[in-house]
Amino acid sequence: MDVFKRAILQPGPPESFALQTVQEVIKPQRQTKLAQDENQFLENILRMLLQELVSSAVQSGEEIMQYGQSMDERETPQGHIPRLLDIVLYLCEKEHVEGGMIFQLLEDLTEMSTMKNCKDIFGYIESKQDILGKQELFARGKLVMLRTCNQLLRRLSKANDVVFCGRILTFLAHFFPLSERSALNIKGVFNTSNETKYEKEPPEGISIDFNFYKTFWSLQEYFSNPASLSLAPTKWQKFTSSLMVVLNTFEAQPLSDEVGGANNLEEESANFSIKYLTSSKLMGLELKDPSFRRHILVQCLILFDYLKAPGKGDKDLPSESMKEEIKSCEERVRKLLELTPPKGRAFLHKIEHILEREKNWVWWKRDGCPPYEKQPMEKKAVQDGAKKRRPRYRLGNKELSQLWRWADQNPNALTDPQRVQTPSITDYWKPLAEDMDPLAGIEAEYHHKNNRVYCWKGLRFSARQDLEGFSRFTDHGIEGVVPLELLPPDVRSKYQAKPNDRAKRAKKEETKGTVHQVEENQVAAPAAEADGEAMRTDASTTPMEFDAVAVPAAQGGTPTPDELQKQSSDTDVGPEAGQLEADAEGEVEAGMIDGETDADVDLEAVG
Repeated sequence: MDVFKRAILQPGPPESFALQTVQEVIKPQRQTKLAQDENQFLENILRMLLQELVSSAVQSGEEIMQYGQSMDERETPQGHIPRLLDIVLYLCEKEHVEGGMIFQLLEDLTEMSTMKNCKDIFGYIESKQDILGKQELFARGKLVMLRTCNQLLRRLSKANDVVFCGRILTFLAHFFPLSERSALNIKGVFNTSNETKYEKEPPEGISIDFNFYKTFWSLQEYFSNPASLSLAPTKWQKFTSSLMVVLNTFEAQPLSDEVGGANNLEEESANFSIKYLTSSKLMGLELKDPSFRRHILVQCLILFDYLKAPGKGDKDLPSESMKEEIKSCEERVRKLLELTPPKGRAFLHKIEHILEREKNWVWWKRDGCPPYEKQPMEKKAVQDGAKKRRPRYRLGNKELSQLWRWADQNPNALTDPQRVQTPSITDYWKPLAEDMDPLAGIEAEYHHKNNRVYCWKGLRFSARQDLEGFSRFTDHGIEGVVPLELLPPDVRSKYQAKPNDRAKRAKKEETKGTVHQVEENQVAAPAAEADGEAMRTDASTTPMEFDAVAVPAAQGGTPTPDELQKQSSDTDVGPEAGQLEADAEGEVEAGMIDGETDADVDLEAVG
């Protein structure tokens, strides 16, 4: 213990002498880290030293955190106890001693101190929050720190020590992660012990509406336990009747801007009290106070927001009639808040924003409080001079190599018909059909027609499987391609073709076909005339061909049977081909000339 007393008085940072001091006291088996029994022995020594320093500070009449503080610049300006805590904190941070030792000393220190000294001790805790919140220390001492803060909150007065209580709660909110379940009211239990007491009998000599007074303060019973309203319908009816009386009174006695300006809300917040003054003598003055009205009206909005909370089961949801009453009451409360000076509309917007954000916390608690934090990935430092060897793969990268091995083990995988399936037209266009339904209420910016890839794929499917629907793309765009059976009747009539339109389209196509046929016939007529002239020329040259064939016989040779058959076939082909071309010529000219008789056509053919 004397060694640590000398260490406390040494100047300079703790890292220059802290480890040597521990080694001198304990003489550990290992040089840098203590064993379990050695940690326990060191903790007992430090707790005894801390108790001795606190006793000395109390006997000297000095404050605990300033005891032993020196004015000499050559020495450390800290007191003995903060200096001891700094040494232990350094040892815990560097893992020379057990990490929970500093938290145990802080708990002992708060238990041995008065509330006045606890404020200074907690100031030290706040200044070391970053170090205490490190993962290696937090995991060892979070429960001890939570117990220490809860003990301080129990010792503090909720009416007189509001600021100190707020400091403790703020520290816990920063010290513990958002997903820490120890500080959450998972079951949603209400503090029903916080009762608002008010007068039950009318006082003598005071002329007030005592029935309104009792009705007004009876609302606090429902505000402190909103869950009772959804379980008992009789309580809900009683609450609504009492609330209507209060809202009618607020509406009958509106506050002017002069009254709102006379009440300085900023000065009032400095003297804020968490309990209402329920004396019947103050009822008239409280009704004229805009801050008092806002407290009551905000309580109403919080209660309504709880009854409509998201994620509730079917049994906990309010009935339809109850929903209508909540909606009407909520509109009246919002209107009264907007009319309450000063800056009623801005105040209402802030309250609505807070309640809207509160729904996110409700959902988070209903989902089991999943963690928000993501631990940073640690990058492994590469040693100097060491080259990182890249893995070698058979097919260039890891994914292709795995796919190749998988194909070797499953030879039928690539030929499996179930591997790739093309969706049907109705299944693919169903999301867009739902977007087109007005009853769905989907905003235009979220429609599938804004997705270019989705539309491009759908057009390819329709071109292969639904040509009729694909043809509607020209007139109606991408929404016209959707199969009509997927659309509701009122939307289907917009894209369904009318009978008159179908007749006009058919007549138009028939006209186009006739004009096209006439153009083809006009082109074919000169070709037929040229063929006729060529045939007449072939007929005049036929005897010469026979003479040419007969030459071998005149020269003394006898024609073979194949030559005779070839001559007969050549003789027969000429007339038949000429006759077919003549018939074709007559048919073409008959198709070209409209309104002429057959005799006229024959005359033109002869000419």
